[in-house]
Amino acid sequence: MQPLISAMYKVRQAFIAAIVRSLLRTKSVLQTILNIWISPTILKGEHVDRNGGQREGKMYSEFLREVEREFKSSRETSSLVALSDGLRLQFGESLLDNPMNMLPSYNHQLPTGDERGTFLALDVGGSTFRISLIELSGQKREGFETSILKLDSYKITQDVKKLKGVLFFDWMAERMGETLAGQNEGHDMSKPPLSMGMSWSFPIEQTSLRSGLLLGMGKGFLAAHGLIGQDLGDIIQESCSRKGLNVRLNAIVNDSSATLLSKAYLDQTTRFALILGTGVNAAVHLPVHIFSSPKFGERPASWHEEAKHVIVNTELSMFGGGILPYTRWDRELLSVHPRPEFQPLEHFVSGGYLGEIVRLVLIEGIQTAGLLGGVIPPGLEKEYSLETETLSLMECDPSPTLTKALEVFLSRHPTTHTPSHADLQAIRLIASQVAYRASGVLAAGTHGLWQLRNEAEGISPSDSSHTLVAYNGSVLENYPNFRSSCQRQLDSLVEASGGERGSVELVYAEESSLLGAAVAVACVGG
Repeated sequence: MQPLISAMYKVRQAFIAAIVRSLLRTKSVLQTILNIWISPTILKGEHVDRNGGQREGKMYSEFLREVEREFKSSRETSSLVALSDGLRLQFGESLLDNPMNMLPSYNHQLPTGDERGTFLALDVGGSTFRISLIELSGQKREGFETSILKLDSYKITQDVKKLKGVLFFDWMAERMGETLAGQNEGHDMSKPPLSMGMSWSFPIEQTSLRSGLLLGMGKGFLAAHGLIGQDLGDIIQESCSRKGLNVRLNAIVNDSSATLLSKAYLDQTTRFALILGTGVNAAVHLPVHIFSSPKFGERPASWHEEAKHVIVNTELSMFGGGILPYTRWDRELLSVHPRPEFQPLEHFVSGGYLGEIVRLVLIEGIQTAGLLGGVIPPGLEKEYSLETETLSLMECDPSPTLTKALEVFLSRHPTTHTPSHADLQAIRLIASQVAYRASGVLAAGTHGLWQLRNEAEGISPSDSSHTLVAYNGSVLENYPNFRSSCQRQLDSLVEASGGERGSVELVYAEESSLLGAAVAVACVGG
């Protein structure tokens, strides 16, 4: 009985001490009770010092080691090889009968680098409409360079998104007129019309290089109102005519195809493109013989006679179901996702989800291991409240004190408990684990496409020539060490499959949407 009484006395002492320490910090009985309820570790006094700061105790460090163990497989080349092989099989199956991905475009010509001319390029995104007048001078001509003669960017505000039907496309034509004003292009009706290409970031059912049936746009846009199923090319052409613009739309491409075309114009060894920002996608140049006939839909015989290869919109985000390296936090994310099986790979790699995975890990660490003093910052309980950009800025801080990282976190997630240096290191460790896994999954997807293309062309990995993968997107461009990490893991995968390390190279594609739209027109002599 005496040992039991002694043990109860020690627990009571620890409980009272915890209340006193917490009262000194919070001056609130209610907050004290909440803190103790949220973080049982406070009762043990393992993570709290006299100033309310946090030091790395047993449960704290054990949790971080568990996080590392959960993500361990993403650091192993053998696991990535298996993932790449699995993705390659899924790609191959989708070449035969999947109407949702591995979609052959109408672009069957890659640029030679000799294309010349002046073109109007449009880039229609979810928040911005960009217009550029671009002069292609032929990259093989010494002393000549591609020139952007004019570039304007227009914010697509909520009011613009609410424009219904043709009113939105009339708004586009008005902006085009503003860009062309004073350029002596696109207004003189006595001259041939100015050729135009467009990168369109919304779904369409493409029916030719310059046309496609308009589908619902989403993202709050009402432009498709009353126009569903009508030809997008004709709609834009009619709006331009109403505004007195002497232009002709000759090519519509998606963002991944535009990225491939833009870099292929500058370097003819480009065969792949990656987009990684809020979402993810990839394009690849493949021989047409590996597709089943239904994948091409109804196309004129002339297209089939000319096309030996075609640029493919892979819709990469849709792959990976059943073979990706899920952790319990991934399953938690998917348990409340409205379409958990629609875009499996996107949940692992895109900027739209990296922050959320880190948030779920962090919340568990706060509640069970005393991270952030056991206090969840107000608002951080909300889904998707921790942005990937926040983690990127925190990981950018090179200082030993992590002062900038602290400022960034508190500016976006103010809390009564100031994160300690150990807290900041923990957040960065969690973020780095999630980002590293994402870069590995993306490398595996790229490697799987590379393997698919080699097999389709009858090329062994050891004989595969140096190939460029054009990329852009906020995560690949801006997240610290993401691109270099992806490249290292891609090198390891290529080497593991018998290829030469460095033979598949990630290269940034500048202004890819605009340049790619112009190149798409130039390739067909538009």
